[in-house]
Amino acid sequence: MGRIICTGLGPGDPDLISIRSDRAIRQASHVAYFRKAGRQGQARRIVDGMLAAGVREHAMEYPVTTELPFDSPDYIHCLAQFYDDWADRLKALVATGAEVVVLCEGDPFLYGSFMHLYLRLKDHVPVEVIPGIPGMVGCWNASGVPMTWGDDVLTVLMGTLPEAELVRHMQGADALAIMKTGRNLPRVRRALEVAGRLDQAWLVERGTMPGQRIVKLAEVEAEDCPYFAIVLVHGHGRRPVMGGEE
Repeated sequence: MGRIICTGLGPGDPDLISIRSDRAIRQASHVAYFRKAGRQGQARRIVDGMLAAGVREHAMEYPVTTELPFDSPDYIHCLAQFYDDWADRLKALVATGAEVVVLCEGDPFLYGSFMHLYLRLKDHVPVEVIPGIPGMVGCWNASGVPMTWGDDVLTVLMGTLPEAELVRHMQGADALAIMKTGRNLPRVRRALEVAGRLDQAWLVERGTMPGQRIVKLAEVEAEDCPYFAIVLVHGHGRRPVMGGEE
């Protein structure tokens, strides 16, 4: 029997892929990755030039992305069928003795799409998951400012949350990393303003990747809602910052 290897690709810069993931990707005879229909896909772009000649590629194209509300019954049904179908296809490949490398941006177990396949596969075929540097880590390193100090509490939020819930979390956290912004960015911005945190917020677009942009969120036009972006509010330290040696 073959197996599934999910490789965490890190935040986007191929140089930040782990040695272990790099080795698995270069040796792969089957590679699967998520993408929007008609697009190359971010995960596939990251490994461009790394794949062996003759590798078989399996593009797992989402049936819907932004066409339906993410919490609507139709969206949930479409995605569930999509993951069921691809879990069956991958199990069939493994049954032939194939080793399939599934590419996953960031870390597979941190909001990664692979988690939905993992739950469907883990009790049926051998599955190995190789960790990756989460995208948010690459973004806050790109900002050049430490994300947390001393006893700071870091809160990770989804921009898809209701505005009132965003405000509540924003008011209670020292440092914030807000993911899934995109078309939700206006809501995130309003919530930050209500929480009194907008002037501290940074928008990091395509962190560690070509075209990286880091700007104060307050200075971003309302209609500017990049898809590959995260909002950061750096912590300031609950305890005094220790100075260096004299």
